[in-house]
Amino acid sequence: MKKWMMICLAAVVCCKQAAFAQKAQAMRNGYPISQVNFTQVKVKPGTFWGQRMEAARTVTIPLAFSKCESEHRYDNFVKAAYTLQHPGHEGLKTDKWDVSKFMGFSFDDTDVYKTIEGASYVLSLAENKTLKNYIDSVLDIVAAAQEPDGYLYTARTINPQKPHGWSGDRRWVKEEELSHELYNLGHMVDAACAHYQATGSTKFLDIARRYADCVCREVGSGANQACVVPGHQIAEMALARLYLITGDRKYLDEAKFLLDYRGKTHIKNIYSQSHKPVTTQDEAAGHAVRATYMYAGMADVAALTGDSAYIHAIDRIWQNIVEKKMYITGGIGSTSNGEAFGANYELPNMTAYCETCAAIGNVYVNHRLFLLHGESKYYDVVERALYNGLISGMSIDGGRFFYPNPLASLGQHERQPWFGCACCPSNLCRFIPSLPGYVYAVKDDKVFVNLFLANQGTLDVNGKKVVLEQTTNYPWNGDIAIKVNESKAGVFTLKIRIPGWARNEVTPGSLYRFTDGKNADYSILLNGQPIRFDGGKPQPGTDGYVNITRRWKKGDVVSIHFDMEARVVTADNQVTADRGMAAVQRGPLVYCAEWCDNNFDIMSTVLNQHPSFTESDKEIEGCRVTMLTTNAQKLDFGADGRLQPSDVKLNLIPYYAWCHRGKGKMRVWLSKDLTLYNP
Repeated sequence: MKKWMMICLAAVVCCKQAAFAQKAQAMRNGYPISQVNFTQVKVKPGTFWGQRMEAARTVTIPLAFSKCESEHRYDNFVKAAYTLQHPGHEGLKTDKWDVSKFMGFSFDDTDVYKTIEGASYVLSLAENKTLKNYIDSVLDIVAAAQEPDGYLYTARTINPQKPHGWSGDRRWVKEEELSHELYNLGHMVDAACAHYQATGSTKFLDIARRYADCVCREVGSGANQACVVPGHQIAEMALARLYLITGDRKYLDEAKFLLDYRGKTHIKNIYSQSHKPVTTQDEAAGHAVRATYMYAGMADVAALTGDSAYIHAIDRIWQNIVEKKMYITGGIGSTSNGEAFGANYELPNMTAYCETCAAIGNVYVNHRLFLLHGESKYYDVVERALYNGLISGMSIDGGRFFYPNPLASLGQHERQPWFGCACCPSNLCRFIPSLPGYVYAVKDDKVFVNLFLANQGTLDVNGKKVVLEQTTNYPWNGDIAIKVNESKAGVFTLKIRIPGWARNEVTPGSLYRFTDGKNADYSILLNGQPIRFDGGKPQPGTDGYVNITRRWKKGDVVSIHFDMEARVVTADNQVTADRGMAAVQRGPLVYCAEWCDNNFDIMSTVLNQHPSFTESDKEIEGCRVTMLTTNAQKLDFGADGRLQPSDVKLNLIPYYAWCHRGKGKMRVWLSKDLTLYNP
């Protein structure tokens, strides 16, 4: 009898999962363009991104789970569950249960959620019963801490009379300041959606929906609701994602409320972008992570509701970022004062904050703007952030981290094994394994190839299966082969992104420009023969893509070559920190000079006016990189007190690889006009 009941229960669960899957499959994300899901793209091991994903799988995610244990993240859920099971227990009167005395931050729960999200992406790549069972055991702990009405926030539930100091004496009263109740919800929902997509299990999704339902009931503009908006955004895009998974409109409506009421509630603060309504904002300001999460949420809600005012606002803000507030590394947020955007053209190097989470947020925003507009310029920013300001935040072996990512150092910066505020390492846990979802996109009979990395992708083109395989050693060289392994779609258009740097454009706009007089070039072959459009080589359209339309068949190969040589970049003269300076870029990679590759003071070195570069292989943390070498002059005072130049060979490595061999001097922007050092 018991066995039969278990079989029936399993059947109910399967039916429930199937119903969810059908809803999710039937619903589009609202964007004109659809990304190819992370579960459909397999990155090849041993390649540039294959190594990164393997490091995340074998080092970063296990490390994060171990930190959830050693830093008492799981204990917080256990304590909350105990209080729910034993209301008013005697321990609540002791310091051991005074939350402010043992919980570091009110958002510590999100370390658990983000790590589960990353582990879920890993589960989508290969079956791992041990990992799946471990996640299930963690979810049992999380579920036990959920209050009967769905509220799940251990910073209060552990001890309602002595909650965390940032939490306030009642639900939501400190949400617009520091409680992070809705921030916790956002990361929980994102993780639950990823877990469901990867495993088909609704175990985590059910927990997240109960909390989301609680929020929908209690937070809003109604008479008996708390009229607040998130102090730290992310709930907006998470609720939009939950709507897509479940088809329940109330989640989308709640996301729109959280955006529409910014600038209308009792706290108006530029730090959290609540200083005025989102549709009237035209400049990136305040905390950079909060800002980018909000812009991403605006894009999601705009795509699903058709609110064009949101889109116009994001477009204005994007223009402000790329033309006045973005580092050459794709990093954003120039000041440690509030981890925030600075003024226009305020881009200091040594004090640059460029939080790793903000680089991830920059990817989120630009990816969504691409899905809205279909222009390659957004992926130019995605690629720049990915290869520079984002992966710089995690060591090559996956076990040490940067919170800020400066562009110069005198040796005061060092990678850390973890942080008390662990948002960046846990964010990397969830982002790096999700990378396969950023490679391809589809619109009707058009297939966008947005990133170049060795992979195999299974795409749905007008309901027909297409399998593409990329073979490449990008970013070390510019040769990419895209092979059609299967095509049942007949005629379709392959849209190949021509990166801005391959079109002699550093970034969209005029903030940075190549000044070496060189002209990058590229070529495209189809089955070994040059493609000619109107008698000439294929040119990208106004959207930045080369279009190849044909009846594709198995075995067709598109071969792409991008010239990839070192280029000299200068910044707009309004960026005072970079006046008289030059940076070096090769392909998508920004380079830097580091102390350990140069036996002289790199801060007193001046580039030649017309530098040339040689390339060589170098190994850092067991991985090959391309090192650049150029002639330069070192300036020193001689015995007679006079300034004396001497010739040196200046070695440069990819920026993301710095500070793997000990702390010391580093700089991205190099003196070119006798400006020895500018912080």
